[in-house]
Amino acid sequence: MKKGSAFAGSTGRQSGRRAPTGREFEHPVAFWAGALACTAGVLLHFPMYLHASDMGYKLVGMPADPAMITGMVLIAGGLLASLYGLVPRRSREIQRSSGRIQVRAMDDAPIRPAHIALVIVLVIAVTIDVMKPTSLAFVAPGFAEEYGLKSPANPQGTIPVSWLPLAGITGTVIGSWIWGVLGDRIGRRASLIFAGMIFVATSICGAMPGFTWNLVMCLLMGIGAGGMLPITFALIAETIPARHRGWLMVLIGGNIAGAYVITSWLAGWLIPTYSWRILWLIGLPTGLIFIALNRWIPESPRFLLARGRTEEAEAVMARYGAAVQETEPEEAEARLPLKQAGYRTLFRRPLLGSTVGITILGIGVGLMTYGFQQWVPTNLQHLGYSTGKSNYVVRNAALLGLPFTVLTAWMYGVWGSRKTIVTVSGVTVVPLLGFVVGGDALADRQLLLSLLLVVPLAGVSSLAAVVTGYAAEVYPTLLRSRGTGLAAAMTKAGGVVILALTVAAATVPSIATTALIGAVPLLLAALVFAWGCPETKQRSLEEISQDLTVANT
Repeated sequence: MKKGSAFAGSTGRQSGRRAPTGREFEHPVAFWAGALACTAGVLLHFPMYLHASDMGYKLVGMPADPAMITGMVLIAGGLLASLYGLVPRRSREIQRSSGRIQVRAMDDAPIRPAHIALVIVLVIAVTIDVMKPTSLAFVAPGFAEEYGLKSPANPQGTIPVSWLPLAGITGTVIGSWIWGVLGDRIGRRASLIFAGMIFVATSICGAMPGFTWNLVMCLLMGIGAGGMLPITFALIAETIPARHRGWLMVLIGGNIAGAYVITSWLAGWLIPTYSWRILWLIGLPTGLIFIALNRWIPESPRFLLARGRTEEAEAVMARYGAAVQETEPEEAEARLPLKQAGYRTLFRRPLLGSTVGITILGIGVGLMTYGFQQWVPTNLQHLGYSTGKSNYVVRNAALLGLPFTVLTAWMYGVWGSRKTIVTVSGVTVVPLLGFVVGGDALADRQLLLSLLLVVPLAGVSSLAAVVTGYAAEVYPTLLRSRGTGLAAAMTKAGGVVILALTVAAATVPSIATTALIGAVPLLLAALVFAWGCPETKQRSLEEISQDLTVANT
């Protein structure tokens, strides 16, 4: 084996031109022009919302005015311009020589200030991302009331309110698949930033007067939200040293619980005054905040090397304390487990076993999230709680569950991925059985109700982080975004199934029913991982991929 150079401080002086750092836009003028157009387009939707303040901000039945139509045109053009500004020029196909380069020193490097800055930015990204689907739970009651939809509070309605979360969660499934491809083709960074642009654009959900337009915009918003989380995990896996990679991914992804706390707090504070629409409109400032932080988001060096963009990879590795090693051709051939990059490859050997485990756990998380967690505020109101009180009960339970997320991250780093998945799945099932037994009678025992909510709310958030983080570790570089996209899509696919059944039944299932629906698949997932899926604890990404190949040959 031959060592390559560490590249630290050795790049960036070719022909007197500053070397790329993996943080630039391909066409910056086009990107920022597009961002400005999207922002202006969203702002043109605000006057109608503000003029309806004396009607409780209800816009149902109002026609779209010229300002809104102009805004939609600006948003459509802005999204196209920003996408053009982000997509890199055609890169060379992966050549045989690029397979001989392995990023090695990164797996032993200490945490640097650059790593810390990246982690902070990605925590913000995950929080903003997760606030979108979690907002559906708090938007649904007010949405049903304004449009006269069928819900526990309005059983006389004809169209079930479940159509709203069904549109949003279906969008996240589509987005996870699309962004999985984009992340592997145009890069992790460009994909993340474009997801942020979609957040900005779809904040106009809060100003849509028509029921159908609300569903369409909610679908588009879901597509954006579905893409950010898997790409975030792929970037973390390829940038953070191995000894810190696992627990940091779970801790960052576990911020799903933190996002739930923030969303429930905002819902309890803002909805009584500004209606349910405000939770969509805050997508404008949160999306712009994320885009403003783009300079701290690098491109993955492994991705850049795989695409033959060596100069950019060197600059990123110098910043994050990494180096490469060049192997002999024979050794490189043995280390190359895959020759293709496509979703079908995930369902073939040597990746089939891992994909089956990830799929089952992901579906279980989806059923739990959108069968139980999604309808907690609605079911609490059905049990007699006011809108504000139900939101605060959920917030308090989520707050109490935050230490559970920290514990899960510690377990993932110390125990390993398999033991953590099995343990957290099993522990989450126990309080769910309490809801199955207690049912509606828990309405008179608020303390017990709050305590029983703690572990499911925190547990499902932790499991969502674990399954996506595990996928980011177990799949090789050329398929990592697709693998994490698959995991993220499966965590939403269970939601699509349960929400479609809810729409078909035209009613919201009880808290006991949703608890049972969540408990069964989590137990099955625990058994699958206990039976046999690869362990990833503090191992290099190349080593994990290589072991999968050896084990299946």
